[in-house]
Amino acid sequence: MMQKRSKFEQGLLTVLTVMVVIFFMVPVFWLITTSFKFGREAFSIPPKWLFFDFTLRNYEDVLATSKIGLYLTNSLIVSLGATVLSLVLGVPAGYAIARSGSRALNMSAYFFLLLLMVPPVAMLIPFYLIMRDLHLLGSYASLIILDTVFDAAFVVWMMRSYFADVPREIEEAALVDGASRFVAFWRVALPLSIPGIVASALYVIIFSWNDFLFALMLTSPETKTIPLGILSSFSAVEINWGKMAVMCIFAIVPALFISLFLNRYFIQGVTMGATKG
Repeated sequence: MMQKRSKFEQGLLTVLTVMVVIFFMVPVFWLITTSFKFGREAFSIPPKWLFFDFTLRNYEDVLATSKIGLYLTNSLIVSLGATVLSLVLGVPAGYAIARSGSRALNMSAYFFLLLLMVPPVAMLIPFYLIMRDLHLLGSYASLIILDTVFDAAFVVWMMRSYFADVPREIEEAALVDGASRFVAFWRVALPLSIPGIVASALYVIIFSWNDFLFALMLTSPETKTIPLGILSSFSAVEINWGKMAVMCIFAIVPALFISLFLNRYFIQGVTMGATKG
């Protein structure tokens, strides 16, 4: 009887999982099919999910008339810049807090958690004025710095929890052998924390890649990122849904491949980093 109930529960769980996956994949499926439709069929009633007039015109228009290459390049520059800067600042800071015996320094970690709770729009106007005074408006640097403010705070919080799970005894053995604190960090703690670093880097990449609000206020026509490229599908005359769908696919594919490639490290890093805090 217990075995039958177990099979029933397993079957029910499978059905629920499939339903949830379908629920979340329907918008992606709509996006893909819309990219191959003429404009008149994008919102036809009843919807044409499988049988419609297939066309590649939307892809041809995007590649021929839009600056898709520029948008993707700009997004890549901003994402990599914010990721590198956030890790350079956040990983050592997280290690210092995790290994500090100071109660005040350990409590300071909650400042970074508080920073993550601040609505991004609340930081936008002050940062806009600062970037204007520094003559950085429209540059990659302005967007990278602002993304780093939020991203580095997450990295500090994440890595603090992760380094706390790394046994101190391993580092103490290195210190006894004559290694300095920096060498113990670089050669012992850091290699053991690679999953946490990868998980943090993936979060930063996705956040920076998808950022719209900061990019809208701080970039110039030559530094626009892919979310702003999607916005170009809208005009006062019409909304080109097919072109917008193509732009969205170009925006999704790079982040999707990165996420799939780093998925194993991301799950391990989040799981380990969440055990303490």
